Amino acid sequence: MIKPLGSDKLNPLYVMDDAKRAALVKEAEGLPSILVSSAAAANAVMLGGGYFNPFTGYMNVADAVSVAKDMRTTSGQFWPTPILNVVPDASAIKGAKRIALKDPNVAGNPVIAIQDVEAIEEFTDAQMAEMTKAVYGTDDPEHVGVAAFNGVGKTCISGPIQVLNYSYFDKEFPGTFRTAYQLREEMGKLGWEKVVAFQTRNPMHLAHEELCRMAYNDEKMDGILIHMLLGKLKKGDIPADVRDACIRKMVEVYFEPNTVLVTGYGFDMLYAGPREAVLHACFRQNCGCTLLIVGRDHAGVGDYYGPFDAQTIFDGISKNDLQIDIYRADHTAYSKKLDRVVMMNRVTDHTKEDFVLLSGTKVREMLGKGIKPPKEFSRPEVAEILINYYQSIQ
Repeated sequence: MIKPLGSDKLNPLYVMDDAKRAALVKEAEGLPSILVSSAAAANAVMLGGGYFNPFTGYMNVADAVSVAKDMRTTSGQFWPTPILNVVPDASAIKGAKRIALKDPNVAGNPVIAIQDVEAIEEFTDAQMAEMTKAVYGTDDPEHVGVAAFNGVGKTCISGPIQVLNYSYFDKEFPGTFRTAYQLREEMGKLGWEKVVAFQTRNPMHLAHEELCRMAYNDEKMDGILIHMLLGKLKKGDIPADVRDACIRKMVEVYFEPNTVLVTGYGFDMLYAGPREAVLHACFRQNCGCTLLIVGRDHAGVGDYYGPFDAQTIFDGISKNDLQIDIYRADHTAYSKKLDRVVMMNRVTDHTKEDFVLLSGTKVREMLGKGIKPPKEFSRPEVAEILINYYQSIQ
């Protein structure tokens, strides 16, 4: 398996020793505490699981600005997006050197991590604007990621953390949530050395399924990691439990046994397009994957990014910085001529009428009316789960 980013060995920040963790939970009761944002809690989960290797905690202002601008910390470590604990007001922890971070996403706000405070700094308006434009490619406040990034405050609390739990992810998704080190263990037991990762925040239709199969066969992979985001999404996106059920049914019925791992990770979607595609590549390398499928408008939202911007960004990234390879996917659709799903740029003799093409809006309308999309678009077993979901919310 491929080495982690920035180190020879993965460095998960979750405190695995039960006695040490219990002692830290006890210590946290007497520490100054602060309620963090959902984004900061998700960052703690990702740091805890080794996904954000080699980092040991939250970035300071200088590193965050440097990463946003150049995809590199002030010390030279490659990374595409700031890893931050930003709050509106840090007066409750003024002068504290060690603090408890409270989880906003779990009832009772239990402590998710303990942080050693290296600095408490304020981002200037200019720095926030610079980071926003660099990471999201836009400063439009209507962009859901831009709004979230600028809505948590400007006070930056930096320093290393010790992670005490995985928030709600391991409890709500016990069969699906996996850390980076757990994935390395599971793939190692399966004997997988070459693994292709498929990132998703949506259920998988037939074209997605076939895209995984194409990458698996084209690049002679040992296995496929279907790796879904389990955290917060924008309004209208399908909930994680429904998506999980759809994907598991698809894999159960249509893939060979022991060729696919269906798993998820605890993070909130950024909708940052190209930069988020690079982030996806970074933490899939930390999982041990050797290949990441990057499709059209990967991690995008609205019309903020070009269809292939999330692929071309990798043209400027050195193999010294990022070892994982990218499988560049064009739009996939069912060919009536060939009676199978194809990558549209590979069949130059086709016209638009030769493909089965349905818009997302049209598919949602059909599902809401209890109508299964054509078999060339969606597996019937998956469509049935989605019909039940859409009819339950009407």
